Order: sequence, then C-alpha cells, then structure tokens
Amino acid sequence: EKAFSAKNSFRKHQITHAGEKPYQCNQCEKAFSSKGVLIRHQRIHTGEKPYQCSQCDKAFSNNGHLKRHHRIHTGDKPFQCSHCDKSFSVKSNLKSHQRTHTGVKPYKCSQCDMVFSQKGNLRTHQKRHHGEH
Repeated sequence: EKAFSAKNSFRKHQITHAGEKPYQCNQCEKAFSSKGVLIRHQRIHTGEKPYQCSQCDKAFSNNGHLKRHHRIHTGDKPFQCSHCDKSFSVKSNLKSHQRTHTGVKPYKCSQCDMVFSQKGNLRTHQKRHHGEH
C-alpha cells in the first residue's frame, strides 16, 4: 500500500490511474497527467537540453537519457541476457537481442509476407526489394 505525505500528492497519484491528462501542450495536441511530464515533453519543441554530460559535449532533454548515455563512458552494462552471456547498456538493445533466441519477429513488411526480428532488417529489405526510402 502506498502512503502519501500530502493530499496534493495523493490527488496527483489518482490522476495517473484515472487516465486524466489535464496538462495540455500549447505547441501540439498532446496532453499529460503531470506538469513535470509536460515540461519534459515541451523540450522537444524548444530544443532545450539542460542535462549536460560531464565526460563529453553531449546534452540531453531529460535526466534519464543522460544517465543512459553515461553508461557509454563507464562501460556499465546492467541488462543481462537470460539466454547467453551478453549484456547491454540499454534495455531496448537487450530486448532486441533476445529476439535472436526466441525467434519472435514483430516487424512485418507491408508489401509482402516477410517478417523480421529487427526493425533495421525490415528497413533494409524494403529498400532492397520495394524501393522504399
């Protein structure tokens, strides 16, 4: 059971479960359940990147992306494949890799019946066989 220190915090928590999105972006049609998420989203429009890497000149629009990037410098690979000894610095790369073990092919060509485990392989196929850019 989750406890809240203030009535306002509890209300914000309820909004996330109710699916309410009272915070509207003034640049596009998107709406969000919290002001913080709206502010982070608005950086897409402004190009603001307040999170600067201390190791190189890269900057990011949100702190989570900076933390993920920082693993490049530390070599940290916290996402371990349960099928082999490979590990990854980014969770989505692990998920993509795991499809080589499971055989899951979620990417289907819209022009023919070919299916692929990797999105990049689908794009290569479409360029090569269907002339798509």
